[in-house]
Amino acid sequence: MLSEILIQIVAIATAISVHEFGHAFSAHLLGDDTAKNSGRMTLDPIKHVDLLGLLSMIFFKIGWAKPVPINSSNFKNYKIGSILVSLAGPLSNVLMAIICIFIMKYANLEALVLIANSTMVYNVFFASFNLLPLPPLDGWGIVSQFIPYKYNEIVYKYENMSSIIFLLLIFTGTFSIFVSPISDFLFNIVFLFS
Repeated sequence: MLSEILIQIVAIATAISVHEFGHAFSAHLLGDDTAKNSGRMTLDPIKHVDLLGLLSMIFFKIGWAKPVPINSSNFKNYKIGSILVSLAGPLSNVLMAIICIFIMKYANLEALVLIANSTMVYNVFFASFNLLPLPPLDGWGIVSQFIPYKYNEIVYKYENMSSIIFLLLIFTGTFSIFVSPISDFLFNIVFLFS
C-alpha cells in the first residue's frame, strides 16, 4: 500500500512538473519570460506541486498544481501565442507518456517499470483532463481564442460559472464521460510506440 502511494506521488509529481514546464518553456520561446523570471521554467516538482492538490489527486483522482504565470501580452501574436502555450502543457504530458513507454519496453528493473507505467497513465490523464474546454483548463485556453469578440459577455458569464460546472461534473460522476474519449484517443497515440 505504501509503495503504491509512493509510486503515485512520483507519477503525479512528474506529470505536473512536465505539464507546467511545457507551459513555461513555450511561453519563453514565444517571448514571455514571466514564468522563467519567477523560477517556474523548471522540472523541479517542488516549484509546481500544490500539496493539497497532490493529496486530492491521490485520494480523489482529481487535483491541481500551482498555475504557471503567463503574460500573454508579451506574445507577438496574442491569439496564436495563447493557443500554443495552452497546447504545450498537454503535449508535454503526451511526450512524457511516450518516453515512459520506452522505459517500460527496455528497462529490466521491475520497480522502474511500475513507476514508468503509473507515470505514463497519469500523464495521459493529466493531458486529457486539461484539454476539457472549461476555465481555467488548457482546453478553454485553446477554444476561447476562436470565440468572436462580440460574444465576450457570454464568455465572461461562462468563465464565472466554470467552478460550478466543475463541481457538478465531479459529484454527478459525469466527469469521466467527457474525459474518457480524450484519454482513449491519447492512449491510442501513446501505445503506437509500445
